[in-house]
Amino acid sequence: METVILAVVIAVVLLGALGGLIVGSRRKKPLPPPPPKTPDITAPPAEPHVGDEAETPRDEPRRTIEEVDLPGGPAPVVVEEPPAAPLEVPELEIPEPTAGRLVRLRARLSRSQNALGQGLLTLLSREHLDEDTWEEIEDTLLTADVGVQPTQELVERLRERVKVLGTRTPEELRGLLREELLKLVGTDVDRAVKTEPEGRKPGIVMVVGVNGTGKTTTTGKLARVLIADGRSVVLGAADTFRAAAADQLQTWGERVGAHTVRGPEAGDPASVAFDAVKEGKEMGVDVVLIDTAGRLHTKTGLMDELGKVKRVVEKHAPLDEVLLVLDATTGQNGLVQARVFAEVVDITGIVLTKLDGTAKGGIVVAVQRELGVPVKLIGLGEGADDLAPFEPEAFVDALIGD
Repeated sequence: METVILAVVIAVVLLGALGGLIVGSRRKKPLPPPPPKTPDITAPPAEPHVGDEAETPRDEPRRTIEEVDLPGGPAPVVVEEPPAAPLEVPELEIPEPTAGRLVRLRARLSRSQNALGQGLLTLLSREHLDEDTWEEIEDTLLTADVGVQPTQELVERLRERVKVLGTRTPEELRGLLREELLKLVGTDVDRAVKTEPEGRKPGIVMVVGVNGTGKTTTTGKLARVLIADGRSVVLGAADTFRAAAADQLQTWGERVGAHTVRGPEAGDPASVAFDAVKEGKEMGVDVVLIDTAGRLHTKTGLMDELGKVKRVVEKHAPLDEVLLVLDATTGQNGLVQARVFAEVVDITGIVLTKLDGTAKGGIVVAVQRELGVPVKLIGLGEGADDLAPFEPEAFVDALIGD
């Protein structure tokens, strides 16, 4: 009997141990993954990435999502941000009217020219005009860069008139000198810049000159002169050799609303000039101004290229003006430059810059005699509106003073 009871107990223990092993092995098996949840369409959208901000149109309000705690959970709230402020367009400048501009600048001109006018008046006022005095008069004119031939002509006429006049009052001398200087400068020459060709548009003006004469600046100032007179302008930046030339010209144009045509740095100047005239015709503007590279007159290859620019432009239409920019402070050296340029392109007018500095007013006479073309514009300072049409009467009055 005891044996049977012992066998039953052992069987129960073995069955319990076996059951524990089975349950333990079942617990170690991984549970299957839960089924996917159905997406909640009421959930707020994901926060935008920083990069997404650039895709927002500039003129539309930018929207951001913020969470606000409400009963039942956070709810999305759309917050509208104001649109970005538009870029400011620089206000266009209104150039100073050109009518009478030289008269307004007379004081600036006369300060640097008194050596000529006042010097001559002082010499002519002497009681006895002997040979030494006339030689001093000649020296004064030559020093002022009037030139040998014009000086001799002026002195000869003064000698004759003073001999006839006899006793000379200061007013008579001033009137005498004014008349003779006006004859020398010339009052019967057409000095208008030709920008209105008959039967076609636009007028085409090419600006040439040596490096350092203020050629690009003069082109920009001339655009202001034309716009002040009610003309529309396109600028051609054909000076592709000087890195800052195109930027400089474009800045001048932007100030007054003139469009600038430019090409790649070190590109073909003739191509830029051609495109400028083409765009000017398409836009229907009044004038195209072409700024060329500052040619060194000693370099034949560069001068030949300047001739090429002229020929290419004339495939559209004839040039109406070729303006040569000269630095008035260079005196007789400027005449050497002028001769070479005149051989390459047909110069039709002269622009004398820096006439307010140490320049000598007689260069106006000398350069006109040398080229046989008139001075049409003069530069009297660094200001934007300091380029003035040349008026012989105002110029001579500034020379001799009041």
